[in-house]
Amino acid sequence: MTYVDVILPVPLKGLFTYAVPAGVSVQTGMRVLVGFGRSKRYVGIVAREHDVKPDGYQVKPIQQVLDEQPMVTAEQLLLWQWISDYYLSPIGDVFKAALPGGLKAEDGYRPKTETYIRLTQQYRNATALHVALNVLARAKKQLEAFTCYLELSHWDLVDEQQGVAVQEQEVTKEELMNASQASSETLRQLEKRQILETYEVEVGRLNHGGEYRPDLVKPLSVAQQDAYNAILMSMMKKKVTLLHGVTGSGKTEIYIHLILQALEKKQQVLYLLPEIALTVQMMQRLQRIFGNRLGIYHSRYSDAERVEIWQKQLSQNPYDVILGARSAVFLPFQRLGLIIVDEEHETSYKQQDPSPRYHARSVAIMLASRIQDTRVLLGTATPSIESYHNAKTGKYGLVELKERYKGVELPEIQVVDTADLQRRKMMAGAFSPLLITRVREAVERGEQAILFQNRRGFAPQIECHQCGWVPTCQHCDVKLTLHRQMQQLTCHYCGSTYSVPIECPCCGSTDLRTHGYGTEKIEEQVREVLPEARIARMDLDTTRTRNAYERIITDFGAGRTNILIGTQMISKGLDFDNVSVVGIVNADSMLNMPDFRAYEHSFMMMSQVAGRAGRKNKRGLVILQTKQKDLPVVRQVVHNDYTALYKDQITERQMFRYPPFCRLIYVFLNHRQDGMVQQAATEMGTMLRQWFGGRVLGPDKPSVAKVKQQNIRKLVLKLELGIDMKKVREYLLLAQQQILADRRFSSLQVYYDVDPL
Repeated sequence: MTYVDVILPVPLKGLFTYAVPAGVSVQTGMRVLVGFGRSKRYVGIVAREHDVKPDGYQVKPIQQVLDEQPMVTAEQLLLWQWISDYYLSPIGDVFKAALPGGLKAEDGYRPKTETYIRLTQQYRNATALHVALNVLARAKKQLEAFTCYLELSHWDLVDEQQGVAVQEQEVTKEELMNASQASSETLRQLEKRQILETYEVEVGRLNHGGEYRPDLVKPLSVAQQDAYNAILMSMMKKKVTLLHGVTGSGKTEIYIHLILQALEKKQQVLYLLPEIALTVQMMQRLQRIFGNRLGIYHSRYSDAERVEIWQKQLSQNPYDVILGARSAVFLPFQRLGLIIVDEEHETSYKQQDPSPRYHARSVAIMLASRIQDTRVLLGTATPSIESYHNAKTGKYGLVELKERYKGVELPEIQVVDTADLQRRKMMAGAFSPLLITRVREAVERGEQAILFQNRRGFAPQIECHQCGWVPTCQHCDVKLTLHRQMQQLTCHYCGSTYSVPIECPCCGSTDLRTHGYGTEKIEEQVREVLPEARIARMDLDTTRTRNAYERIITDFGAGRTNILIGTQMISKGLDFDNVSVVGIVNADSMLNMPDFRAYEHSFMMMSQVAGRAGRKNKRGLVILQTKQKDLPVVRQVVHNDYTALYKDQITERQMFRYPPFCRLIYVFLNHRQDGMVQQAATEMGTMLRQWFGGRVLGPDKPSVAKVKQQNIRKLVLKLELGIDMKKVREYLLLAQQQILADRRFSSLQVYYDVDPL
């Protein structure tokens, strides 16, 4: 009798054994349909074939083999197991994270469609558009939705003589509803009037990007060529090389030359980026050269498309280059030779929730270590302290590129003391006079500006001026953020929404005031100060659809908007040639985070945002607003002095035993009852101290101690380098098993964050 051990998408430890019926052929890596428990059925992955019958229970047979060929390679299964072991996560959670949804469902996948909206044929000319606007004059909501559609589709740029649109853009129904705040009923009325009509488009089509055009690759400058040669030399000796190149130094062009070299050797390349927004610009840049040899993979693509890419990567004609966000590390590769991790310092590479809480950079390095001829290039202008330490101590190769492409100067950074300006009542809302003046001058010159504020929404909180009441989430221990355009308060942890109160429920006062600034409020104030500006906002609220990312970036790149307001997603490697001014509206929100990495992350984010200013033979200007102008990290940002930051941080880390001089593991315990989770955390802490002694800290309440009705406690393990991590994991899992075996804690949740950020 043949048996198979199967990985199932359940958060339970280990594999599950099933019998293979006579006459059924199955291989490791194939998907099988199996029964689980009394009535459930799951699609699982065969991890191992053997002939050892398990003792103690009746083995169920597999119900169906779903594939003719394996869907998961041997290398992938090894990588899954490493992720499961290293990040203390059930392998079923790794399976759920790795495979697209369509490959985890027994009915397979169906290509998805998206609803788009367009003008009906009778209104597709300038004269008819004026008629439509007159017809809608008395229907305010319909008129607002219709004019919003005209702007999004660029029908507002109609040529009066020709009567045709200039570069008409497709608009999804969801995008129009988000942008105009229109309801489905409003759009139905516009359809009823036969002004607009909907149509369906199948999404998830694979890239048909045209021919491979290596002749379009630009030659490298002398500095770039030296860096390129140094990288090739380093890759002959080291598995991992760090490219430390200042912003605007042309790292991407070096990547392109390295990709070309890999393709000439018949190797595949994985190019990782931290943000989906970045893949839009990079896709356009790479597609010109690599054409249909380039595939795009990230979570904003439809499930159908991700399934098709997965299947293509297993075929005889896979993509040679994959560009993607962190989930792309899970794709199958047949001849992987190079992994590029761009902006390697970015925290977005770390998965936070749900399990597995993996770091794509670490997974990429482990993936390369399991394949003989694969090399990893980490690229950034602001390396993570750990990566730079590894490079300086010889674990990684190190290549430095210290000059900007074509000699463009780094931006001038002027620090504005907002504490002093507030005392003198000289701030205009969130803006200093200097920032307003410089942005206005840039717009008047026909140039562009970027304003960075790392909070979305209108205001981080509202407060009763009479009694101090602040609305908080009913399910989480957090204050609610005001989103004024949506007229609601939102919890940014669980997503719950609440209506905006008219009066204080505690004292009845109607004097409710907003505190702080989100991107929505910044946008409103900019419109008041600069009514002539064409403004776009880029944050989670405005980029919920894949098309929205592309439209905002494309419009700003083409000059259709001249001020871009955004959160950290605008800081990450976006290149716009006409940006002359960048404003960091409030640096203190980053500097004051209660975290040993706060200065490191602040330096990285501010330096990256500053790097968006000044391209094409023109020095940019950065206005950095802060109440703490004398902090060393502010001075280091001004002088772009990463070396000074590194020396300060590495000295502190060594003194207080933080990474890279120790390993951190956070242990989280969740329970609906606060007293119960405190008791469980205390007992688990006592248990762990029997094995780890003073290496265990806590339990403590984290800064957000309740999320989705679950009260949280945290234990911290600070482990010296060289400790036996296999033993550490065994003890942690044993402690978890023992604490969950106690009937008092039957509904307790225990999970881990290894190498937290």
